[in-house]
Amino acid sequence: MFATVKQIFAPKNKEIRKRILFTLAVLFVFKLGTAIVIPGVNVASINNLGFLELLNIMGGGALSNVSIFALGVSPYITASIIIQLLEMDIVPYLAELSKQGGTGRAKLNQITRITGIVLAFVQGYMFSFTYIKGHDVMDYMLFSLVLTAGTCFVMWMADQVTSKGIGNGTSVIIMAGIVASMPNMFASAWSGFVNNSGNFGILLFVIYVLIYLALIIGIIYIETAERRIPIQYANKSAGTFGKNQNYVPFKLNSAGVMPVIFASALISIPAFVANFVNKEGFINFVNKWLNMSSGTGFALYIIFIFAFSYFYTFLQIKPKEMAENLQKNGGYIPGVRPGNETIDYINKVLKNLTVVGALGLAFIAALPILFGMFTNLDNSVSLGGTGILIVIGVCLETYKQIESQLVSHTYRKGRRRR
Repeated sequence: MFATVKQIFAPKNKEIRKRILFTLAVLFVFKLGTAIVIPGVNVASINNLGFLELLNIMGGGALSNVSIFALGVSPYITASIIIQLLEMDIVPYLAELSKQGGTGRAKLNQITRITGIVLAFVQGYMFSFTYIKGHDVMDYMLFSLVLTAGTCFVMWMADQVTSKGIGNGTSVIIMAGIVASMPNMFASAWSGFVNNSGNFGILLFVIYVLIYLALIIGIIYIETAERRIPIQYANKSAGTFGKNQNYVPFKLNSAGVMPVIFASALISIPAFVANFVNKEGFINFVNKWLNMSSGTGFALYIIFIFAFSYFYTFLQIKPKEMAENLQKNGGYIPGVRPGNETIDYINKVLKNLTVVGALGLAFIAALPILFGMFTNLDNSVSLGGTGILIVIGVCLETYKQIESQLVSHTYRKGRRRR
């Protein structure tokens, strides 16, 4: 089933229409907030963002505007990375909470939010001290509080989108920021190509646009590709197996766009620290070795994408739990014994799929950065490939949620008529 705009906004789908309009209203408020400058700050005096340009793209230009939403959801993403890593038997209390189902997950979310608020204040102070010059300590504390309050409000809006709107609120807000940055990005690409290469620059710009179109196709393929593992149930006869075959679908990229978001957030941390320390040697080190447009920074970015692809895939899909649930329901994979053999089989399938999915994800994220390296484009242009990857991934996930809600609405309506 492919949902059309007419189906989505049909009078019978009032609930879905309300959710979409609510999400758009929240995104409008977010975009409005990115234009509100922190009181007492002169935007013209702000230093060049340099290798923080990626966070600026993800925030819809909020960093360059020094807006109240300058930090966006980046502290919350960093906090999520930290908490999820600590859940892996590093901190016993957090590991125990992760095994307690919905109640434990609610407590972990609360801990993540509190950690995100603390990080927001720290990052806010670092950003204020580094980029807002000519103020005293109390002013920097005030700026930090404003930025922290802005992050809290953005996190609250993200939660509202998740519960009352469409899609994952955090991902949707990041997507909105990137979409808002795209006109300036393409304008910068055009001026960069034409100014540097004249008429030949027009051809380079066309190639640049074609690369983006190829990226969109590649992202859609990776996000929709899946491997179906056949499942047989003991209470079904072997004769019906071929007619009504049950299966478990494993996506080629089960982690979605989260590895790219996490990798982008992690690679930007040294830049924050370098600007705060304000030591020329350390800044040069980060710019030379850890900047995403440098060789080592680019390699780290790809490694982070691979690492988070594995981490997030096995965080979402737990082979042991899946094997136990199959066995409880009388199901098994044909040719594979229940128990440890099924766990090993699911592990092997997930590992093989994740290798291919992470390779595709890394290639798509790397292509525009490589193109930018060889054409000496501005950071905002070369890093835009990461942005388009996030946008398409979030759009596909949101579309699938709309589709599932349409199917659920039609199913409930059909049952009421009976």
